Amino acid sequence: MKKLLFFAIVVILTSASVSAQRYAIIDTKYILDKMPEYKDADKRLATVSDQWQKEIDDKQGQLNQMYRNFDAEQYMLSDELKKKREDQLFNLEKEVRDLQKKRFGFEGDLFKERQKLVKPVQDKVYNAIQKMAVNRGYDFVLDKSEGITVIFADPKLDKSEEVLRELGLKS
Repeated sequence: MKKLLFFAIVVILTSASVSAQRYAIIDTKYILDKMPEYKDADKRLATVSDQWQKEIDDKQGQLNQMYRNFDAEQYMLSDELKKKREDQLFNLEKEVRDLQKKRFGFEGDLFKERQKLVKPVQDKVYNAIQKMAVNRGYDFVLDKSEGITVIFADPKLDKSEEVLRELGLKS
């Protein structure tokens, strides 16, 4: 009987502490789509991206034409000329790859342009969410736009330091 009473008290206390936490769910994609400055930034980003893609496609077309010409002429070329053409093809192929990496690679031009155009709008939304969460007393704000992501969590709920102490590590 004591075990049953103890178990009931634990369940009641656990459910009381869980219900005490307040949370909100938002959709940042929906919010951003409603913001004119985000739409403008997204359009400018798409325009720049299209220009860069056309630049890469033009170089790739040039490379493909050079390959076709080489394939057609390679049997008539001397070994020295053949080697020279292969080197030109190799260099142009490397140039295309480097340009693609420079424009669209990790931390490339597109990433930097996105940081410049879109990040200020995203920061504006994040700050509004944080302000709303603090003013309304939410402990967690979850974003449902791309899976569930925690956007805001009350710092009082962060137990990372306790885990570090439990592991014997100093913060």
